[in-house]
Amino acid sequence: MTRPLIRSALDILRQLGFPRAQLNERSGLVLLAALDMIPTKDWKAAGNPLMGITPIMDWIAQHYDKKYAPNTRETVRRQTMHQFMQAGLVLYNPDDPLRPVNSPRAVYQVSPEALSLIRVFETPQWDVKLAAYMSEQQGLAARYAGARDLQRVPVTIAEGQVIHISPGEHSLLIKAIIEEFAEFFVPGGKLVYAGDTGEKMGYFDRRQLESLGVRFNSHGKMPDVVLYCPDRHWLLLVESVTSHGPVDGKRHEELMTLFGGSEAGLVYVTAFPSRAVMARYLSDIAWETEVWVADAPTHLIHFNGVRFLGPYPARRTQ
Repeated sequence: MTRPLIRSALDILRQLGFPRAQLNERSGLVLLAALDMIPTKDWKAAGNPLMGITPIMDWIAQHYDKKYAPNTRETVRRQTMHQFMQAGLVLYNPDDPLRPVNSPRAVYQVSPEALSLIRVFETPQWDVKLAAYMSEQQGLAARYAGARDLQRVPVTIAEGQVIHISPGEHSLLIKAIIEEFAEFFVPGGKLVYAGDTGEKMGYFDRRQLESLGVRFNSHGKMPDVVLYCPDRHWLLLVESVTSHGPVDGKRHEELMTLFGGSEAGLVYVTAFPSRAVMARYLSDIAWETEVWVADAPTHLIHFNGVRFLGPYPARRTQ
């Protein structure tokens, strides 16, 4: 019973216009999982539960006795589910479009239009409904893609120049670093790099970085934001901390090595959304670094020892 259902799932994908690269057993099984099509079900009983990649793999192992190794999770996501999403066959995080793209709670769901079509598979209504669906497919895919794009976070990097990065708390903090921290502490500065959890590289001015003597091939260990201050000839390396650690001793050494060829002075900054979050990491923050907190954007905290020792001007009482 299981093999015919897999063949039927692949037949559905073929008739929906998916290319040969997606017409494989993995894609058929993932579609069956997304439809909750256990071997004893008829197509009219297909469903569209919210499911993440790991639950989909577990479902396939349970109902179709096909076990995928944990390290194939990205293959399932990138080489099957991503294509389903691009075609508008499945929706991404429809329950919470602002969920970060790298969240372990990310889920997928077969679109209502596709579910309505698939429920009449192998019935006399199929050909008519398929023709109607295919005539609207591009519009559906564009509509769902547009809805995803609306959730992306706009970041102003220069006057009249805006980039869009994936949604989530981490991206909102990156936005604050670029638009607020830079305004207060790097006036006249230039954005060199801004990471994106979805695209991995939201913005990168490679030419600017290379002009300062920094050359490398991998972006895996880049800080979240890199700013250049021409007036002081500084490169500010900023880590955005919402759920992962600050610039601690180990990260300080990594960044020092990665940017070792820089002709500009290096300034290490950890950014937090609030002092409450910062408090959880205080014991980890490396000396010789700076801390910026988005809920007090005009202030810096210096973990720099005697460099800033000295009195503040007395405040006058009104």
